[in-house]
Amino acid sequence: MNATQDKTTKLRPEDERLPLGRTIAYGLQHVLTMYGGIIAPPLIIGGAAGLSSEEIGVLIASCLFVGGLATILQTVGIPFFGCQLPLVQGTSFASVATMVAIVNGGGGIQAVFGAVLAASAVGFLIAPFFARIVRFFPPVVTGVVITMIGISLTPVAANWAMGGNAKAENYGSLENIGLAAATLLIALLLSKLGNAAISRLSILLAMVLGTVLALLLGMADFSKVGQGALFAFPQPLAFGWPVFELGGIISMIIVVLVILTETTADILAVGEIAGTKVDSRRIADGLRADMASSIVAPFLNTFTQSAFAQNVGLVAITGVKSRFVVTAGGGILVVLGLLPVLGRVVAAVPTAVLGGAGIVLFGTVAASGIRTLSKVKYEGNLNLIIVATSIAFGCLPIVKPDFYDAFPTWFGTIFHSGISSAAVMAILLNLLFNEMKFGTPKKDASVFVAAPPRMVREEEVRSLLDGDHYEAGKLIDANGEEVPVVSDEEFKQALEQHQQELAGVGIRVPAENTGHRAKGSEFKHA
Repeated sequence: MNATQDKTTKLRPEDERLPLGRTIAYGLQHVLTMYGGIIAPPLIIGGAAGLSSEEIGVLIASCLFVGGLATILQTVGIPFFGCQLPLVQGTSFASVATMVAIVNGGGGIQAVFGAVLAASAVGFLIAPFFARIVRFFPPVVTGVVITMIGISLTPVAANWAMGGNAKAENYGSLENIGLAAATLLIALLLSKLGNAAISRLSILLAMVLGTVLALLLGMADFSKVGQGALFAFPQPLAFGWPVFELGGIISMIIVVLVILTETTADILAVGEIAGTKVDSRRIADGLRADMASSIVAPFLNTFTQSAFAQNVGLVAITGVKSRFVVTAGGGILVVLGLLPVLGRVVAAVPTAVLGGAGIVLFGTVAASGIRTLSKVKYEGNLNLIIVATSIAFGCLPIVKPDFYDAFPTWFGTIFHSGISSAAVMAILLNLLFNEMKFGTPKKDASVFVAAPPRMVREEEVRSLLDGDHYEAGKLIDANGEEVPVVSDEEFKQALEQHQQELAGVGIRVPAENTGHRAKGSEFKHA
């Protein structure tokens, strides 16, 4: 059992256990959501290294296998390893540019593995330090980071919707974009259905139906599924022993710092979405699992591992917070790594279908961040400046990818990520405006300190009934029904309408009954 658990953890939202069938279905939905992202790095790096298609296939299978093991470690957890949250692990896209540069520098794929191994060891040692910065992630910071995760992933969804391969003749065609739009429409319609099970599986079902539509239109090709081996275990050190080059290691250490920052943000984001407590120890356990998986990865022919931000959106949109669902997804990834034929089936899903699903998924992440920012107090402080500057700064490398081309490589590596850019800026500005005392009255030094003392007006207490309680941001009555919270004007309008309806059936309401919620026992028949 993980060191972060105690006797009360059974009540955590992420510890919910669903029926086996639903668990596997939701887990598959997670796999399909991140599949395109996890196979992209080996395709890019293998191509840059001049590997054959068979060798690139080895890289892909290894990425799936190790990503599955890392996901299981992260979600199930053992002492000191794993944050026990619904986070999918996989090959980090943040390291692709650096690894391609190492390959082009003459070191080959072995130098990439050596740099990953050494940098991940450094990341493992400094993981506890990163865990201690959680106090510098108040809602004004986490809201910015979560919003930027969604915004920064939007170009990925757009590229998928256009076809995924910019060199293809039909890239950006109306057919591809139309297929993505159809998949998006299916997902929205399924989400609208009253059946909760179908609504929660809307993304998976939309992908399946989108693929069927693509087959009918001749836009999907499953002819190569039967080609190749049915079963293959990833061969350790299939490309030889890692080679250690100082320049590559230094560059990769910078990438690892970015990965640690982004994984910390993802842990905080999924914790916010799941409505569960995330402390420094839990973050440290998650980061150690991240780096331990990255240390093992080079020996199994793959690269740095990190949490996948797009799957955070899936947790938000489906409302399925169980970490065991993601554990099932990790198991599916392991199977895909051992059974290349299944991987070829998933790989045959048209990229445009993934793009349609990605639009709503990544948008949901941004919306979750906006919801977090809505909880921030903006009066009497400079939180609005923090949010505005951080989001705009984070958008720079997204809207203008070559913005940092003239900067030193190490600087560009860090700030080329919109997530990292926004996180760094938000943390620094929060320190400047909310933590440092000079220039700001002490009472306004923090967004939390600036909040007024907690008080409840007497008339509000009188309107409550026995059994009323506050749960997940909502007022719930004794019967489990939500009690609407409205403005004074909305209350007056609703009360007048209610009185008119009662008068129409011969029921009068006493004049004194004008509290925030009328009690049924005070109504009298005329």
